Amino acid sequence: MSKVKFELEIPVHASPALLYQYFATPSGLEEWFADKVNSRGKIITFFWDDSEEEATIVTKKADERIKYKWTESEGDDSYFEFRVQVDALTKDVSLMITDFADDEEAAEEAKMLWENQIDELRHLIGA
Repeated sequence: MSKVKFELEIPVHASPALLYQYFATPSGLEEWFADKVNSRGKIITFFWDDSEEEATIVTKKADERIKYKWTESEGDDSYFEFRVQVDALTKDVSLMITDFADDEEAAEEAKMLWENQIDELRHLIGA
């Protein structure tokens, strides 16, 4: 079954290095994304209330981007990625999020969830 890919672009007033720490380290992710995060090499385990999800780090480039793939979605091309984008002229920083959902309706729900999570991240870093 093919999934629906979607992207969000969220302006954030923070340095790329600071922002990167919040989506590429267990301690950073625990502050806004999951209740608890464990890391064993490229395997990352996320904990929320009574659920647990495992993902693999597919690619990462310091202060720029990190791409995760959920273990449960091994049979498809889906992933989720955090990417820091800096405008060459204005130096404005944006967080780009790429994710996948089962259908358009699920994609809309996922976008709202991401926006709520990012609001929490912005509050955390004072952006």
